[in-house]
Amino acid sequence: MLTDLPNLLTLSRIAAIPLLVLLVALHEPAADLAACVLFSVAAITDYFDGKLARSRRQQSDLGRMLDPIADKLLVGAALMMLVGQARLSAIALYPAIVIMLREILVSGLREYLAVIRIGLPVTRLAKWKTGFQMGALGTLLAGDTSAQFVHLPFLPISAIGEAMLWVAAALTLLTGWDYLTAGLHHAVTPPRAGVLPKQPG
Repeated sequence: MLTDLPNLLTLSRIAAIPLLVLLVALHEPAADLAACVLFSVAAITDYFDGKLARSRRQQSDLGRMLDPIADKLLVGAALMMLVGQARLSAIALYPAIVIMLREILVSGLREYLAVIRIGLPVTRLAKWKTGFQMGALGTLLAGDTSAQFVHLPFLPISAIGEAMLWVAAALTLLTGWDYLTAGLHHAVTPPRAGVLPKQPG
């Protein structure tokens, strides 16, 4: 149900996006720090909604649909705001592009595979990718202005965030290739008529 706690946590990530956009648009030291905190809290709910759904036996088709949508909306909004406000260096645009393209690729693959009743399991490497990606975006949202706000101007927060973004992009390429090859395998070897393929474990 929509009011189950795991689904409410998922919806909270979507609800946080307008406030996140507003905070980043203000581009004030306090607002940047608040944007980092808000994004981080929203990202953490991605871990707890799945964990709670499994422990409470509240897994549902609605939750499986909403969860990746919430993730991609949150990541997409953060990246677009960072790029739109020139908060990324010119070279950091490349990992940002890789991450956005991968999200679109995986969404398309999942949509196709859902039609033939095939799921794409989340791998351990994909979880590492998500961790680095969320950590990088949270750090970049904080930016160097946050370091000045907390009286630590020597911390190169933006540089750290961009380094993490490159790591996330590298993991994105690896996991994206895994998903692409899995999707192509099912595309070129469709299930026999009358036989529903099994869900991967």
